[in-house]
Amino acid sequence: MRSGIKQVAGMAGVSTSTVSHVINNTRFVSEETKAKVFYAMKMLDYRPNSAAQSLRNQRSNTIGLIVPILPSDTSNFFFMTVAQGIQKVLHKHGYHLLLSNNSTEEIEEEKEQIKLFNSKQIDGLIIASISEDVSYLNEIVATDYPVVFIDRKPKGYTGDCIISDSVGGSFHAVQSLIDKGHRKIGLITGNLGITTSNERLVGYKKALLKNGIAYNDSRVVTSGSTFESGFESAKEILSTQDITALFITNNVLTMGAMKFLQDEKIKIPSDLAVIGFDDYDWTQITTPPLTVIRQPSFDLGMKAAEVIMNRINKDTSSYKEHRLKTELVIRGSC
Repeated sequence: MRSGIKQVAGMAGVSTSTVSHVINNTRFVSEETKAKVFYAMKMLDYRPNSAAQSLRNQRSNTIGLIVPILPSDTSNFFFMTVAQGIQKVLHKHGYHLLLSNNSTEEIEEEKEQIKLFNSKQIDGLIIASISEDVSYLNEIVATDYPVVFIDRKPKGYTGDCIISDSVGGSFHAVQSLIDKGHRKIGLITGNLGITTSNERLVGYKKALLKNGIAYNDSRVVTSGSTFESGFESAKEILSTQDITALFITNNVLTMGAMKFLQDEKIKIPSDLAVIGFDDYDWTQITTPPLTVIRQPSFDLGMKAAEVIMNRINKDTSSYKEHRLKTELVIRGSC
């Protein structure tokens, strides 16, 4: 026999009305009590009637998430960790996550994904848009559900924004190289136009300026974020510039650059000091292990979910930018 709301209430030690309030978000219930109710629902395999629930409270209890992941890109680890952080918070609130991946990096695909989410009557949208200009959202967001942006700052639409401190992270990376005596520091970065790349270049320039080192544009190489581009960018900068240190601003470019350095048998850090951006498992098994900037990807996801749940529950305060601190992880490459 299938369990009902009375069985859930009995196991959780609460009233049936409290279970109803937890499921439908119709009254404040303490986090401790919510946890008991959700645990009982899980143990009893109780699933409320989603259609009836939606009619009662006009909510689908579903959040949409759109992220750009390319088949050849390792950023899927970053965004999947973000998604895990989002799910952890949503689960506490009885919400579900619908994940959609824009693998084409085309704005039209992003629009179609949002239209699909609209048909699912999502209660909110979390998005890492491929475009800096997201003014199209003014026409395509079907209702007044909240939109929270992650990983990069948008233009053209108002919403909360959760990002890593790319400026501060890059600044600390370059400053650490300067502290070790380096003054000829190269930079490999993804194409400019989204705030992650833009801000990491700003952090690089900021560290040079603070230490009285003239910015030299020829020591900066920008390219598409692919393994092959990282390889070719490292080849280009080392064949044309006399540098003693290299900072690389994303994971996939770092992988390509490290492959070139290995092929050329360049000794790290005696011939060239290297710092990468993002802390993946592979960075710990290079020779030597790679110094990196670690992003708080799981915490970024949790913060995004907390913010969107607050908005759904009628938080009417001004939209905010939440900038989470990065961490410089010192290993043997610098």
